[in-house]
Amino acid sequence: MASTTRTLISPVQLARPRGRRTYRAVLALVLAGATVSFLGPLYWMATGGFKSSQELVRTPPTLFPSHPSFQAFTEAWSRLGMAQLLLNTAVYAGGALLFQLIFCVAAAYSLSKLRPVLGNVILGMMLASMMIPAAALVIPQYLTVLDLPLVHWNLQDTPWVIWLPTVANAFNVFLLKRFFDSIPDELLDAAAIDGAGPLRTLWSVVLPISRPILGVVSIFGLVAVWKDFLWPLITVPSHETLNVGVNTAATSMPQNSLIAGLFLASIPTIALFLVFQRNIMAGLTAGSLKG
Repeated sequence: MASTTRTLISPVQLARPRGRRTYRAVLALVLAGATVSFLGPLYWMATGGFKSSQELVRTPPTLFPSHPSFQAFTEAWSRLGMAQLLLNTAVYAGGALLFQLIFCVAAAYSLSKLRPVLGNVILGMMLASMMIPAAALVIPQYLTVLDLPLVHWNLQDTPWVIWLPTVANAFNVFLLKRFFDSIPDELLDAAAIDGAGPLRTLWSVVLPISRPILGVVSIFGLVAVWKDFLWPLITVPSHETLNVGVNTAATSMPQNSLIAGLFLASIPTIALFLVFQRNIMAGLTAGSLKG
């Protein structure tokens, strides 16, 4: 008996000319509305940098700049010190990604395949930490980095104050563990028969087939550091990130230059998504392997 899938519109209705036309019209309206909702703010931000300050606040707003000019972009680049802000943010994001991959992969692999004693309890405690609001952890984290336990180091105004807190990411550990759970144990047993230890198995067998989920975790880690504002504001005041630098200069810059700076700051993350969108979608839907 053939299985049927229930849908919003029945195949019989779609087979009729009127049904097809109605379906396509509704689909086009929904896609157009979603496109405007997502791209509208980005378009306004991009065109706002080409407008003068007077045109930017005009009511009703203009859809296209009447006299396009790159002056606001050059002013934003120079006054914000955009090159240094980009470098600082890239260093923080890159280091955070490196440490996050190392420690989160190790933790997830241990919980999934090595199965340590009380592993389920540890995983439960890690997942329970996700219920704590991020704002509630700011003060304990700040007091910790001011006087690191045991070694008594002050990490403020160093890259380590950004890198170390990102390592403890329960969500990424959970994502990685779920993917590692879907890897057949027979693959690991075959590697063990060939003489591979746990580390060699992780490097040569597990990681090569885990590229989709590693890509997703990498995107999440980079974007989390790139968009963070409060933590860099209070911990690295001398080496500002993009968000902090733009916010600091917001009160002393013309609106069109500020909008231009915001657009320049958003370009890296937009480009990152456009380049790796297939990896992101593949990683989100990954979770099983075919035999």
